[in-house]
Amino acid sequence: MTSTAERLNGLLADVLGGPVPLRLRAWDGSECGPPGTPVVIVRSRRALRRLLWQSGELGLAEAYITGDLDIEGDLAEGLRTMWAGAREQRLAPVRPGVGQLASAVAAAARLGAVGPPPKAPAGRARLRGVRHSTARDRAAISHHYDVSHRFYELLLDASLAYSCAYWASEDPRYGLADAQEAKLELVCRKLGLAPGSRLLDVGCGWGSLALYAAERHKVQVTAVTLSREQRDVVRARVRERGLGDQVDVQLRHYRAIENGQYEAISVIEMGEHVGDTEYPGFAAQLHGLLRPQGRILVQQMSRGSTAPGGGAFIESYIAPDMHMRPLGETIGLWEGAGFEVRSAESLREHYVRTVNAWRATLEERWEEFVALVGVEAARTWRLYLVGGSLAFEERRMGVDQILAIRTSDLGWSGMPATTAGWHRAGGAS
Repeated sequence: MTSTAERLNGLLADVLGGPVPLRLRAWDGSECGPPGTPVVIVRSRRALRRLLWQSGELGLAEAYITGDLDIEGDLAEGLRTMWAGAREQRLAPVRPGVGQLASAVAAAARLGAVGPPPKAPAGRARLRGVRHSTARDRAAISHHYDVSHRFYELLLDASLAYSCAYWASEDPRYGLADAQEAKLELVCRKLGLAPGSRLLDVGCGWGSLALYAAERHKVQVTAVTLSREQRDVVRARVRERGLGDQVDVQLRHYRAIENGQYEAISVIEMGEHVGDTEYPGFAAQLHGLLRPQGRILVQQMSRGSTAPGGGAFIESYIAPDMHMRPLGETIGLWEGAGFEVRSAESLREHYVRTVNAWRATLEERWEEFVALVGVEAARTWRLYLVGGSLAFEERRMGVDQILAIRTSDLGWSGMPATTAGWHRAGGAS
């Protein structure tokens, strides 16, 4: 007699175009699949219904978020095994024809899984309006960052830096807070910040760079964000540190930034939210805000053309309207805006360590996160962090620091003869 797990396995194999590389455990306890591999637990028929109504990555993600589907043991190992098997067997979800679709529905009916589409998790983004209009950009940023300031306080280190850190030491005592400080210092050194110079921080996040640059390098900072929650939190942090005369925090779109002639501009993992067609105008806008011989530091994620938004899960639950491209294309856009690109440094392996540190915190404080945002949101972030770490590990995503100059009319850059002062042992001075 064919077990429920075997029927499930056959149905999934038809969808994937080959055998499932993981072991399956169905809701009735039956199992099948290769022994010794991570076990996918299909807890209810609703998980299969989700896949019928929303096939592919998004259906699987929503089944996991709701708990209809789980992986026994370490989620990262389960996903790593699944992707490795898919590569080895050249598996790819097939677009079913009428006959295959009818066969799949019949198989699902035999499993008792046919029915109306299950309700989507509450965290799915539902943006309206013209893509990358000011209102829609604000809604997209709000979806990701206005979850709760307390959530990010729990997840991040004390600097509240929510971007790739720079792991400048292999000392086991060297942790995330040290690596984030090293990243902030590295950015400031590459920008050549000097006391009294003006820094524009576009997409300032929770204020980590703005505060660091003002305190350590004595610069005047204009920090810009589209998130009201971030604006209010950064202003409070500025007041607490007595930096009101150095840091001006503004709630505005990059297109509305005024008062140019900055000596330096930082764009730390904000460029991914600009959009593909809007990016040339974004680069040109910042070129006009920078004085001759001024520097811009862009820290930005990269990705190939297959999933420039990060995939259906990321676009639906984490960062809607996000767009990434290969590093070379991004460099070309900055050069096209009139900048001279002077350096590009990959931090890909650093992001693996950064995301793994965030994930360790999520797991250690799991009950606190669940109490704060609910179990579905917590599982969404677990899936996001695990998937992100593997994407950087396997080079499906990258992250780079791009340093560019607005040269003078005569081509003068103002750059030092060497970059020896950028990197020092231990990172921060």
